Amino acid sequence: MSGLELLTPSEMGEADRRTIESGVPGVELMENAGRAVAGAIVDNYAPCPTLVFCGPGNNGGDGFVVARLLAEAGWSVRLALFGDPQKLKGDAATMAARWTGEVLEANADLLGGAGLIVDALLGAGLDRDVSGPLGDLLTAINGSDAQIVAVDVPSGLDGATGHARGVCVKADMSVTFARAKPGHILVPGRMLCGDVVLADIGIPDEIVESLGVQTFLDDPELWIAPETAAGAHKYAHGHCVVVSGDELHTGAARLAAFGAFRAGAGLVTLAGTRDALLVHAAHVTAIMLAEAEGAQGVADVLADTRRNAVVLGPALGIGSDTRDKVGAALASGAACVLDADAISSFQGMGEALFSQIAAKPERPVVLTPHEGEFKRLFADLAGQDKPGRTRAAAARSGAVVVLKGADSVIAAQDGRAAINDNAPPSLATAGSGDVLAGIIGGLLAQGWSGFDAAAAGVWLHGAAANAFGGPGLIAEDLPGLLPEAMRAIRDLQHVD
Repeated sequence: MSGLELLTPSEMGEADRRTIESGVPGVELMENAGRAVAGAIVDNYAPCPTLVFCGPGNNGGDGFVVARLLAEAGWSVRLALFGDPQKLKGDAATMAARWTGEVLEANADLLGGAGLIVDALLGAGLDRDVSGPLGDLLTAINGSDAQIVAVDVPSGLDGATGHARGVCVKADMSVTFARAKPGHILVPGRMLCGDVVLADIGIPDEIVESLGVQTFLDDPELWIAPETAAGAHKYAHGHCVVVSGDELHTGAARLAAFGAFRAGAGLVTLAGTRDALLVHAAHVTAIMLAEAEGAQGVADVLADTRRNAVVLGPALGIGSDTRDKVGAALASGAACVLDADAISSFQGMGEALFSQIAAKPERPVVLTPHEGEFKRLFADLAGQDKPGRTRAAAARSGAVVVLKGADSVIAAQDGRAAINDNAPPSLATAGSGDVLAGIIGGLLAQGWSGFDAAAAGVWLHGAAANAFGGPGLIAEDLPGLLPEAMRAIRDLQHVD
């Protein structure tokens, strides 16, 4: 898992501090950082007139190193400082003294003729919005024709939340150090950073591990898949039930059922009214059907404990009938995925849902809201940053929470959070979320933990869409693409 940690700016600062305390001089870390940026520039761009904008802090100190090393490599370099050179302190002042060229006053008039701009103005730990003369400069940088390379993060980007703080540079490439930050992965930061290059500057893995980081990149190296014996029978792979909507709303449940089956569940059953099952029967073969009228019907289906996972919500309808079915599912002790209508039915009634989840804490429950559904269940959390509010929702609900989007965040009750970055825009299509709910349900049926099933499900969902390879994706395509995505997991986890 080493390397998957996403460090907030404060955690990165602590990693720097502990590394320096261990005997590595701060100037060495700064030299390594500047060398990494200069190296990335040389590797990715042809020599051209380059303008390095430096700020008054350590980010600016990195910029002085970049300028010096590019000039030594024969590049045409100008350096401009936003601030008073006499007020530079510490390692930044040391690096400024090593720069033998002219230090210009940073302003937009310098942009003419620059083919490449190095943005070393502001670091990742902003505590206020950027405005005034500096904001004007960032706006002018964005309006230039030059390529832009950011040191650590684009100036104006909050490295913890991915939010633009007032004006923000839009970079073509960002070079960051030791570990990526949440702001590199979260939207809109991901789009503002351009290509992210991660560089080793001498911060030991042991120091990062000592920080107790709780935020990770969603990646196959993060999860632990349960082992299944080679000769195991189908029930060893679990039995996932998907509760269907009425006969006019069956498609969403089928999408979830196919997602669960392709994710590896040994058996999958669609449960619903007789009229709904007659519709399903025309569309499925290996997926089984079970009649279930109302909440008691759901309870009866789940009384067979071999049916160990259940998905509720896709086109189930909003109201008391769905709340009762959710209650029956939660009372059964089966692992549960609550999606869509199973979430919206508890608008303003969250504590009633959470108390039912808490009644059987030993079995996993996964909530999969999009932003609108999240607000219906956690209205008071809407203003927080995405990882923070997802963590808070998980702690409050007693469930693993997947806050869906282009940057889905998966959070567990213990504070762990994973941020996903592999979801293509093509996933914004009707029914896509139903397939995701089914994938997670299928993994839960196989004995995955709630957090691992949710994180792996989100990643598989994105990998399947990427396997499609272009526009035209519809939700019905996704289950058939899951085997290729699952093979990719085996490759990435180095499974024979």
